[in-house]
Amino acid sequence: MKRNKIIIIGGGFAGIQFIDHLDQNLFDVLLIDKVNHHQFQPLFYQVATSQIEPSSISFPLRKIFQKRKNTQIRMTEVLSIEPNVNSIRTTIGSFDYDYLVIASGCKTNFFGNKNIEKHAYGLKTTYDAIKIRNRILQNFENLLSVDESEKEYLLNIVIVGAGATGVELAGAFSEIKHNILPKDYPLIDFNNLKIILLEGGSHTLSNMSEMAQKASEDYLKTLGVIVKTNVIVKDYDGKIVTLNNGECIKSKHVIWAAGVTGNIISGIDEKQIVNNRFKVDRYNLVQSYSNIYALGDIAYMETPAYPKGHPQVANVAINQAKNLAKNFKFLLQNKPLRQYEYTNLGVMATIGKNKAVVDLPFIKFKGYFAWLTWMLVHLMLILSVKNKLIIFINWAWSYFTKDSSLRLILKENKK
Repeated sequence: MKRNKIIIIGGGFAGIQFIDHLDQNLFDVLLIDKVNHHQFQPLFYQVATSQIEPSSISFPLRKIFQKRKNTQIRMTEVLSIEPNVNSIRTTIGSFDYDYLVIASGCKTNFFGNKNIEKHAYGLKTTYDAIKIRNRILQNFENLLSVDESEKEYLLNIVIVGAGATGVELAGAFSEIKHNILPKDYPLIDFNNLKIILLEGGSHTLSNMSEMAQKASEDYLKTLGVIVKTNVIVKDYDGKIVTLNNGECIKSKHVIWAAGVTGNIISGIDEKQIVNNRFKVDRYNLVQSYSNIYALGDIAYMETPAYPKGHPQVANVAINQAKNLAKNFKFLLQNKPLRQYEYTNLGVMATIGKNKAVVDLPFIKFKGYFAWLTWMLVHLMLILSVKNKLIIFINWAWSYFTKDSSLRLILKENKK
């Protein structure tokens, strides 16, 4: 009997979990992604701040699925979807499908500001994290030789957006400033290095509890981070950050963590796009289509508990994928399908060693045990035992020595 062919666009949390839970005896699978590895986004900030190597949180897709004989992989970019002929068009040709699952995730949202998009660093890929690490480390090398008039531009690291990523970046850079850089660069006065965190809302971690917001702000203050709330970046030309209150900040290093927007692929009816996400029903079926589904960050699903769509977090993507994989089997067995609803298991963020905040449905806590909880949860989500061990060793070494040996500047040979 001919097996149905499913194409999955995207090897993030949703794509990986969907394939992993799909009955491989019932379907042929083609996974398409622009890169050849799964990227563990929650720890990108640790790559950017030289705490772990990118290979520790990057997992080759062919390695992940080498034992699944029904799964093929193509490294290419999807240019468009052609629903009328059940096909997708890519940079290496077209591929036909019986079912299409879009799990293309999100990209950095620069809110239409081309100057900011051109000059600021995003943090949505492994490459972005490596680029930030290279530029920031090169920054400190340059400080040894630039004119005095240029030093202030290099001594201000500006982070825009005080969600989990922004707060975690600010805390990590501050710890490097105090514990590592003075030993590496004894000729530089790092008292002049400023970590500046900008937030458009009135508090850091706006999606968390009042306890978490206050604790994170206190932790950042203790670490010497300059936190400015209720400010919006109007422009950035590569050297000057202009705020809506008229203030200007000199900086050649602006990291943009102020929001995300869906990786929309052309070809789907624009009426089914809401807030740059594909509108799906409770079974993740894109509305007005019979064989196209969307998962995770790219899916906009209205439910009684979440009438404005689910939060764009890994737990939603993972569990939507698991549910859809089961529903595909039920579909062939003519069994009732299961609707999806998000169960919020909690939110957490770390601001540095022994400093973290955790919001669980039944309890909220901060400090050392919150930090241990954060580490345990993220270690559990890492795909391979080997990588779990490598990351744990790196964390343990950094904890006891207040140092790391991962400060490599990897530069392209221009020739």
